Amino acid sequence: MGNEVRTAPIGEVEPEAAERAGEPDRVASGRPAAVDERVIGNPISGERIVIRAGRAQTGGRLLSFDLFLPPGGRVPARHVHPVQQEQFTVMAGRMRFRLGGRTILAGPGDSVLVPAGTPHWFGNAGPEVAHARVEVRPALRMEELFEATEAMALAGHFPGTRLPRLSDLALVLLEFQRELAVPHVPAFLLRPLLAPLAWLGRRRGRDGRPAPTR
Repeated sequence: MGNEVRTAPIGEVEPEAAERAGEPDRVASGRPAAVDERVIGNPISGERIVIRAGRAQTGGRLLSFDLFLPPGGRVPARHVHPVQQEQFTVMAGRMRFRLGGRTILAGPGDSVLVPAGTPHWFGNAGPEVAHARVEVRPALRMEELFEATEAMALAGHFPGTRLPRLSDLALVLLEFQRELAVPHVPAFLLRPLLAPLAWLGRRRGRDGRPAPTR
Protein backbone atom coordinates (compact mmCIF):
# COMPACT_ATOMS: atom_id res chain seq x y z
CA MET A 1 0.00 0.00 0.00
CA GLY A 2 1.31 3.50 -0.75
CA ASN A 3 1.90 6.27 1.74
CA GLU A 4 -1.24 7.55 3.41
CA VAL A 5 -1.77 11.29 3.18
CA ARG A 6 -4.13 13.08 5.51
CA THR A 7 -6.09 15.53 3.39
CA ALA A 8 -7.22 19.04 4.14
CA PRO A 9 -10.43 20.45 2.64
CA ILE A 10 -9.88 21.29 -1.03
CA GLY A 11 -11.23 24.63 -2.20
CA GLU A 12 -14.08 26.60 -0.71
CA VAL A 13 -17.34 24.98 0.30
CA GLU A 14 -20.36 26.50 -1.38
CA PRO A 15 -22.89 28.04 1.05
CA GLU A 16 -25.57 25.60 -0.09
CA ALA A 17 -23.25 22.64 0.53
CA ALA A 18 -22.35 23.97 3.97
CA GLU A 19 -26.01 24.31 4.90
CA ARG A 20 -26.75 20.79 3.69
CA ALA A 21 -23.78 19.39 5.60
CA GLY A 22 -25.14 20.91 8.82
CA GLU A 23 -28.59 19.40 8.43
CA PRO A 24 -29.52 16.23 10.31
CA ASP A 25 -29.16 13.33 7.90
CA ARG A 26 -32.36 11.32 7.79
CA VAL A 27 -30.76 8.33 6.11
CA ALA A 28 -27.65 8.18 8.33
CA SER A 29 -29.79 8.42 11.46
CA GLY A 30 -31.87 5.44 10.37
CA ARG A 31 -34.99 7.37 9.43
CA PRO A 32 -36.34 6.73 5.92
CA ALA A 33 -35.35 9.01 3.06
CA ALA A 34 -37.77 11.74 2.05
CA VAL A 35 -40.26 10.89 -0.67
CA ASP A 36 -38.42 13.01 -3.26
CA GLU A 37 -35.05 11.34 -2.53
CA ARG A 38 -34.03 8.40 -4.72
CA VAL A 39 -32.01 5.54 -3.28
CA ILE A 40 -29.83 3.39 -5.56
CA GLY A 41 -27.94 0.36 -4.27
CA ASN A 42 -25.09 -1.72 -5.66
CA PRO A 43 -24.70 -5.19 -4.09
CA ILE A 44 -21.30 -5.69 -5.75
CA SER A 45 -19.58 -2.68 -4.16
CA GLY A 46 -21.92 -2.28 -1.18
CA GLU A 47 -22.60 1.33 -2.20
CA ARG A 48 -25.88 2.98 -1.24
CA ILE A 49 -26.52 6.25 -3.07
CA VAL A 50 -29.13 8.79 -2.02
CA ILE A 51 -29.72 11.40 -4.73
CA ARG A 52 -30.00 14.93 -3.34
CA ALA A 53 -30.01 17.02 -6.52
CA GLY A 54 -30.19 15.47 -9.98
CA ARG A 55 -29.62 16.68 -13.51
CA ALA A 56 -33.19 17.95 -13.83
CA GLN A 57 -32.97 20.13 -10.71
CA THR A 58 -29.58 21.66 -11.59
CA GLY A 59 -29.94 22.16 -15.31
CA GLY A 60 -27.33 19.46 -15.89
CA ARG A 61 -24.48 21.28 -14.15
CA LEU A 62 -24.38 19.16 -11.00
CA LEU A 63 -25.31 15.78 -9.52
CA SER A 64 -25.24 15.77 -5.72
CA PHE A 65 -25.70 12.62 -3.66
CA ASP A 66 -24.88 10.97 -0.36
CA LEU A 67 -22.70 7.87 -0.57
CA PHE A 68 -22.80 5.19 2.13
CA LEU A 69 -20.26 2.34 2.20
CA PRO A 70 -20.43 -0.48 4.76
CA PRO A 71 -17.23 -1.82 6.37
CA GLY A 72 -15.28 -3.52 3.60
CA GLY A 73 -17.31 -1.76 0.88
CA ARG A 74 -15.34 -0.53 -2.12
CA VAL A 75 -15.57 0.00 -5.85
CA PRO A 76 -14.28 -3.12 -7.64
CA ALA A 77 -11.60 -1.45 -9.78
CA ARG A 78 -9.94 1.81 -10.73
CA HIS A 79 -11.93 3.81 -13.25
CA VAL A 80 -12.04 7.18 -14.99
CA HIS A 81 -14.71 9.81 -15.57
CA PRO A 82 -13.44 11.34 -18.85
CA VAL A 83 -15.07 14.79 -18.64
CA GLN A 84 -16.46 15.00 -15.09
CA GLN A 85 -14.89 15.98 -11.80
CA GLU A 86 -15.96 14.44 -8.49
CA GLN A 87 -15.62 15.95 -5.05
CA PHE A 88 -16.05 13.76 -1.96
CA THR A 89 -16.59 15.37 1.46
CA VAL A 90 -16.43 12.76 4.21
CA MET A 91 -19.23 13.23 6.75
CA ALA A 92 -18.64 10.14 8.92
CA GLY A 93 -16.24 7.21 9.08
CA ARG A 94 -13.06 6.95 7.05
CA MET A 95 -12.42 6.47 3.33
CA ARG A 96 -9.33 5.51 1.39
CA PHE A 97 -8.77 6.94 -2.08
CA ARG A 98 -6.21 6.09 -4.72
CA LEU A 99 -5.67 8.91 -7.21
CA GLY A 100 -3.04 8.12 -9.79
CA GLY A 101 -0.06 7.06 -7.70
CA ARG A 102 -1.28 8.60 -4.42
CA THR A 103 -3.11 6.99 -1.53
CA ILE A 104 -5.26 9.36 0.54
CA LEU A 105 -6.90 8.59 3.87
CA ALA A 106 -9.82 10.94 4.54
CA GLY A 107 -11.90 11.41 7.68
CA PRO A 108 -14.84 13.62 8.71
CA GLY A 109 -14.50 17.14 7.33
CA ASP A 110 -11.92 16.19 4.69
CA SER A 111 -12.61 16.74 1.00
CA VAL A 112 -10.97 14.94 -1.90
CA LEU A 113 -11.20 16.35 -5.41
CA VAL A 114 -10.90 13.94 -8.34
CA PRO A 115 -10.22 15.92 -11.55
CA ALA A 116 -11.74 14.78 -14.82
CA GLY A 117 -9.70 12.06 -16.50
CA THR A 118 -7.95 10.93 -13.29
CA PRO A 119 -7.83 7.16 -12.64
CA HIS A 120 -9.17 6.57 -9.14
CA TRP A 121 -10.49 4.02 -6.67
CA PHE A 122 -12.12 4.37 -3.24
CA GLY A 123 -13.34 2.27 -0.36
CA ASN A 124 -14.29 2.23 3.31
CA ALA A 125 -11.13 2.35 5.44
CA GLY A 126 -12.74 1.89 8.86
CA PRO A 127 -14.89 -0.39 11.01
CA GLU A 128 -18.08 1.67 10.64
CA VAL A 129 -20.26 2.85 7.77
CA ALA A 130 -18.53 5.58 5.78
CA HIS A 131 -20.69 8.48 4.63
CA ALA A 132 -19.59 11.04 2.05
CA ARG A 133 -21.37 13.90 0.30
CA VAL A 134 -20.43 13.72 -3.38
CA GLU A 135 -20.75 16.35 -6.10
CA VAL A 136 -20.23 15.50 -9.78
CA ARG A 137 -19.81 18.27 -12.36
CA PRO A 138 -21.33 18.24 -14.95
CA ALA A 139 -24.10 15.75 -14.19
CA LEU A 140 -24.34 14.22 -17.69
CA ARG A 141 -26.05 10.79 -17.38
CA MET A 142 -24.31 9.73 -14.17
CA GLU A 143 -27.60 9.11 -12.38
CA GLU A 144 -28.63 6.71 -15.14
CA LEU A 145 -25.23 5.04 -14.89
CA PHE A 146 -25.86 4.33 -11.19
CA GLU A 147 -29.22 2.79 -12.10
CA ALA A 148 -27.55 0.70 -14.80
CA THR A 149 -24.85 -0.63 -12.46
CA GLU A 150 -27.53 -1.53 -9.89
CA ALA A 151 -29.45 -3.47 -12.57
CA MET A 152 -26.23 -5.06 -13.81
CA ALA A 153 -25.32 -6.27 -10.32
CA LEU A 154 -28.74 -7.86 -9.90
CA ALA A 155 -28.80 -9.45 -13.36
CA GLY A 156 -26.12 -12.07 -12.71
CA HIS A 157 -22.46 -12.67 -11.90
CA PHE A 158 -19.33 -13.87 -13.65
CA PRO A 159 -19.03 -17.55 -12.66
CA GLY A 160 -17.31 -18.07 -9.32
CA THR A 161 -17.19 -14.34 -8.45
CA ARG A 162 -19.40 -11.45 -7.34
CA LEU A 163 -18.37 -9.45 -10.41
CA PRO A 164 -20.91 -8.67 -13.14
CA ARG A 165 -21.04 -10.70 -16.33
CA LEU A 166 -18.62 -9.39 -18.94
CA SER A 167 -21.39 -8.99 -21.52
CA ASP A 168 -23.40 -6.80 -19.13
CA LEU A 169 -20.33 -4.73 -18.26
CA ALA A 170 -19.58 -4.24 -21.96
CA LEU A 171 -23.09 -2.89 -22.53
CA VAL A 172 -22.74 -0.39 -19.70
CA LEU A 173 -19.31 0.81 -20.85
CA LEU A 174 -20.56 1.33 -24.40
CA GLU A 175 -23.75 3.08 -23.30
CA PHE A 176 -22.04 5.47 -20.86
CA GLN A 177 -18.75 6.32 -22.57
CA ARG A 178 -18.82 9.96 -21.46
CA GLU A 179 -19.40 9.00 -17.83
CA LEU A 180 -17.16 5.94 -17.35
CA ALA A 181 -13.99 4.58 -18.93
CA VAL A 182 -11.18 2.10 -18.35
CA PRO A 183 -7.91 3.82 -17.34
CA HIS A 184 -5.12 3.98 -19.92
CA VAL A 185 -7.13 2.24 -22.68
CA PRO A 186 -8.15 4.54 -25.56
CA ALA A 187 -11.83 4.34 -26.42
CA PHE A 188 -11.13 3.60 -30.10
CA LEU A 189 -9.26 0.46 -29.03
CA LEU A 190 -11.78 -0.61 -26.40
CA ARG A 191 -14.95 -0.31 -28.50
CA PRO A 192 -14.11 -3.15 -30.96
CA LEU A 193 -13.33 -5.44 -28.02
CA LEU A 194 -16.57 -4.63 -26.20
CA ALA A 195 -18.92 -4.83 -29.20
CA PRO A 196 -19.10 -8.67 -29.46
CA LEU A 197 -19.67 -9.00 -25.71
CA ALA A 198 -22.38 -6.35 -25.81
CA TRP A 199 -24.04 -8.23 -28.69
CA LEU A 200 -24.20 -11.33 -26.49
CA GLY A 201 -25.80 -9.31 -23.70
CA ARG A 202 -28.46 -7.92 -26.01
CA ARG A 203 -29.13 -11.36 -27.46
CA ARG A 204 -29.73 -12.71 -23.98
CA GLY A 205 -32.16 -9.86 -23.40
CA ARG A 206 -30.75 -8.95 -19.97
CA ASP A 207 -28.54 -6.03 -20.72
CA GLY A 208 -28.12 -4.67 -17.18
CA ARG A 209 -29.00 -1.07 -18.05
CA PRO A 210 -32.01 1.21 -18.45
CA ALA A 211 -33.27 1.79 -21.98
CA PRO A 212 -31.27 4.52 -23.76
CA THR A 213 -32.85 7.96 -23.48
CA ARG A 214 -31.26 9.49 -26.55
